[in-house]
Amino acid sequence: MREIRLRLISVLLLGMMLISGCGSTPANHQTEKDSSVVIATSFYPIYIFTLNVAKDIPDVKVVNMTQPSTGCLHDYAVTPDDMKNLEEARFLVINGAGMEAFMDKVIKQFPDLKIIDSSKDIPLIQGSGDEGSNPHIWVSISNAILQVENIGEQLAALDPHHAELYQANTKAYVAQLKAERTKMHAGLKGLNNRGIVTFHEAFPYFAREFNLNIAGVVEREPGSEPSAREMDKTVDQIKALKVKALFVEPQYSAKAAETIARETGLKVYTLDPVVTGPMKASAYIDIMDQNLKTLEEALK
Repeated sequence: MREIRLRLISVLLLGMMLISGCGSTPANHQTEKDSSVVIATSFYPIYIFTLNVAKDIPDVKVVNMTQPSTGCLHDYAVTPDDMKNLEEARFLVINGAGMEAFMDKVIKQFPDLKIIDSSKDIPLIQGSGDEGSNPHIWVSISNAILQVENIGEQLAALDPHHAELYQANTKAYVAQLKAERTKMHAGLKGLNNRGIVTFHEAFPYFAREFNLNIAGVVEREPGSEPSAREMDKTVDQIKALKVKALFVEPQYSAKAAETIARETGLKVYTLDPVVTGPMKASAYIDIMDQNLKTLEEALK
């Protein structure tokens, strides 16, 4: 009888061990961990696009790698804090088109990070001389639509568990962008004055979208003060082409533009290339709406 009791106790102990080793709690914990997705973005406009594509999807979080005040990533060097923001990310969404010159460093440190290039198949405007292609594709709403579709398509392929939600969000946001594009084209269609001077090379895609003529650029790169010769050339272009408006960007100093304004008598307006702003889903459309109002006032 004692031997039977010992055998029963052994069987019970073995059963408890099997339950504790293969029970539901650890398995469920692993599944929950695997289902959570962190999507990182390279900078502000890509964050806003991705935020809309991943909007309200459970277990999906969007984080921005760089600080929202960073602006354009011209010659930007990633910081330790930027790299830290990628530690939990499964995907990194970038603008592409040469904007993120630091990608070699990112890939070297995070070889398993899946890169989503939003510039896929978007025709690029080539710069003069050895400047290469212009990476400011998002400033055109038509390009922004293509970027959002690229982001949605690639996220759905890489994360099939949430594919239908990515696709639905993409469709909804693209509809909003198309409505804003129609509104802007209608608002700018009847303008007679289409010559503008911009602060730096952020607006060629925008100008092509809305049939504007960029008569001059104050600073080819933000922070690079134009020489006296370059300033004189810009002033001469403005006078020859009878340009009506000079545009600065809210992210940078307007000192050089104000000097040109004094020489030409032009009024200075603000045109936003959407590289900083509020971290909310409606930000891109809100900023473009303000750009429309500014252009209507400046070019009427």
